[in-house]
Order: sequence, then C-alpha cells, then structure tokens
Amino acid sequence: MDPLALIPPLIFFALNVLTPGPNVLNTISISLGSGRMAGYGCALACAFGVTLWATVALIGASALFIAIPEARVGLTLVGATVLLYFAFRYIRRALRPAADVDRIEGATPRQAFMQALVVLSTNPKAMTTWIALLAIFPVISRDWMSMVAFAAGTSAVAGIGHFVYATVFSTRPAIALYRRATRPVNAAVGIGFTIYAVKLILGELG
Repeated sequence: MDPLALIPPLIFFALNVLTPGPNVLNTISISLGSGRMAGYGCALACAFGVTLWATVALIGASALFIAIPEARVGLTLVGATVLLYFAFRYIRRALRPAADVDRIEGATPRQAFMQALVVLSTNPKAMTTWIALLAIFPVISRDWMSMVAFAAGTSAVAGIGHFVYATVFSTRPAIALYRRATRPVNAAVGIGFTIYAVKLILGELG
C-alpha cells in the first residue's frame, strides 16, 4: 500500500462531503439551535456513518472487480457521469442566492446523533459519492490495507470536518461567513468536477 496514493481520493471525498449538502446543513442547523455539544453529536454520527458506507462500498467493489475485472471500465464511465451530475448541482447552487439556515432547537447530543445518522443513511449523495470514488480511484479497493486505511481516513475527514462546523456554527456570527463563502465554494467545486469528468471520459475513449 502506498499511503500517498490515498491523498487524492481523500481530497475528493472532503470536497464532496464537506461542501453544503443535507449532512452539513443538518449539522449547522443543530449547532445553531441546540448548541455545540449537540453539533458534536452530529459529527460523531457522520464519522460512524461514513465508516459503514466505506465498509459496504469497498468490500462490495473488491468482490465485484475480482469476479468481473472488466467492470472497472464501465464503472469509470459511470463515475464520470456522476461527477458531471455533481458539477451541475454545485454550479446551480452557486448561481442561486445563499439560503438562510434554519435552527433546530432543543436537540440533545443523543438526538442529534440519531438524526444525523438517519440523514447520512438516506442521503443519495452518499451513495453516488462512493460510486464516483470507486470509479475514479481504483487504488482505494486494491487490497485490504488500502481499504482499511481509506475507510479510516474518510471517517476521520467526515468527523473532523463536522466537528469544525459544529464548533464554528454554534456561534451566530458564523452565518454571515457561511452566506459569503457558500456560493464561491460551490462554483469552484463544480468547475473542478467538470474538468475531472471530461478528462476521465476522454481517457477511456482515447
């Protein structure tokens, strides 16, 4: 296993998971309305939920590629399509005014944990993120050491990222920062994903 080879897929994962979406908005809303400890409950749930997603996706993909090695080419094209879908959604968000974030009040850390876990488990973005990861970065499912290391890395990225969101957005002035940053961040991620998807498609066709 080459640890450095896992850095690009971890960066991709962080860009996709920590930009505003259902899980991030849930963490922000609970942190604003119910306080920092409830937000930390969300962060713990995200780390745990990502571990479950990673386990299912990586083991399933490894079994698929052993049984059907040719599946990688098809999955790469699927991954490029998913990237274009992500890019469209990010650019569309960037063109819209930043929405106000509702506050979820009265949630205990345990309630926040359960709600965040449900949001993550039912979020289609989570499934499509793993499809794209497996298609674009086959190194993450190459061997058991790579799978374990990458699963641990994604869990840490999700947990720490949402921990930071919970810490920052348990203070009201952070909403102004969110409104200023969300559109340019979405635009940058959308453009980057478009470029990467086009390179993938051209690579397979060429």
